[in-house]
Amino acid sequence: MKKIHSILLTGVLVLTLFSCHNSNANNNENNNPKNKVNMKFEKVALPYATDALEPVISKQTVELHYGKHHQAYVDNLNKLVVGTKFENSDLETVVKESDGAIFNNAGQVLNHNLYFTSFKQGGSSVPKGALGDAINAQYGSFEKFQEEFNAAGASVFGSGWVWLAKDGSGKLSIEKESNAGNPITKGLTPILGFDVWEHSYYLDYQNRRADHLKELWKIIDWDVVSARY
Repeated sequence: MKKIHSILLTGVLVLTLFSCHNSNANNNENNNPKNKVNMKFEKVALPYATDALEPVISKQTVELHYGKHHQAYVDNLNKLVVGTKFENSDLETVVKESDGAIFNNAGQVLNHNLYFTSFKQGGSSVPKGALGDAINAQYGSFEKFQEEFNAAGASVFGSGWVWLAKDGSGKLSIEKESNAGNPITKGLTPILGFDVWEHSYYLDYQNRRADHLKELWKIIDWDVVSARY
């Protein structure tokens, strides 16, 4: 019995040592900075429920666009900046100064943060205050501005964005950008951006991008958008 007891005790000690070794190895791996992903960049919180923009944008589109596409850009950016000069930079700096994969993902994070916070349930009819005055002065009327903006968005070749932007003097411009482009790279301030990547509208409008652009005006939160001016 003593021999059996000794064998069992030895086995327990071996298993304990093996378990401790694995635990220490896992802890060392987890504590290694190279194995950690800096989760500094995050997607903006939705200021409405995922079904609040229906029927202009369906709940399914919001869940896929915001929950999958936007999240993927955030996750990719956090991985890509590790060990680079952008690791501790703010998002706008990354967009202004980066290129390649980092720019593509940073640009899309910034673009989508602006995009998803430009809407609200029910929307508001027209911009008021300084932005409304500037649009009327520069384009003749809000309706003429809408027509020009919609035409620009419909004519973006492939994937991209159409933006209302301003320069340092407050002068407005409509900017067409491909892929992850944002007017901030031209020294402009983005005020309102419509996403014309197909994933933003295809489930609801199929290939009818122009129809999608026209409908988006029904859900604009002009209080938020005007504050950017």
